Amino acid sequence: MESILLNNQVCIPVIGYGVWQVEENIEECVLAALEYGYRHIDTAAAYHNEEGVGRAVRQSGIPREEIFITTKLWNDDMRANRTKDAFYESLEKLGLDYVDLYLVHWPVKDKYIDCYLEMEQLYNEGLIKAIGVSNCLKHHLEPLLERCSIVPAVNQIQIHPRWTQTEYIQYLKQKNIAVEAYSPLGHGDLLDHEVIKGVAERYNKSTAQVIIRWHLQRGVIVLPKSKTKERIKENISVFDFELSVEDMALVSRLNDETCYGGHPDTFDF
Repeated sequence: MESILLNNQVCIPVIGYGVWQVEENIEECVLAALEYGYRHIDTAAAYHNEEGVGRAVRQSGIPREEIFITTKLWNDDMRANRTKDAFYESLEKLGLDYVDLYLVHWPVKDKYIDCYLEMEQLYNEGLIKAIGVSNCLKHHLEPLLERCSIVPAVNQIQIHPRWTQTEYIQYLKQKNIAVEAYSPLGHGDLLDHEVIKGVAERYNKSTAQVIIRWHLQRGVIVLPKSKTKERIKENISVFDFELSVEDMALVSRLNDETCYGGHPDTFDF
């Protein structure tokens, strides 16, 4: 598994196993992911599966320091000014002494910046190896950067071939903020797209593998999700080929700024 260094020199694997909507068989899926070589698990309080993630990490027998665990501060906890309490609850559910990355899940109006400043204190206490944000667009991020003393290590945003966010990715890189892509396969809608199928045939790869490779070659950390062991394994088997410049551009031209689910400017949860 390839890794990159965050702006505080913490090492993060470039592919993470996303566990949104993975609840019933969470332990089985996480154990399979770890067996196949994943060393980065992305969960959240709102996913209601932190306990299962923690159990799988312990059952795996892999040293804790070799597994990168992300979880997130949920919106209701931000609104209730429960940043630290919510973090300790997540830590207890995971059964861990620390988390590798803690994120503000959404830019809750009038709350997310103050919550991030509280997360800085947890970071300074050594309970979190890196802190960051999720779903923050440029106009959310700029006021945070004016007030924070620790530049976010990561911004986890929705990126896929139909919402490439090219200019914003460049902006984040200029700020030395790593970019993570959630919903990297476009909620699965892109797996049967004729353009991507054509590219996949040229490389003898699946459409999912082509999209994941596209993310990686753009310098983006990618978080594919699957409940199927075969696809969990397939999604990490992307280091033996490289897309041409022409095929990268072909996939990128699918951009029409489609956002699946909640939008950072209009979410109401």
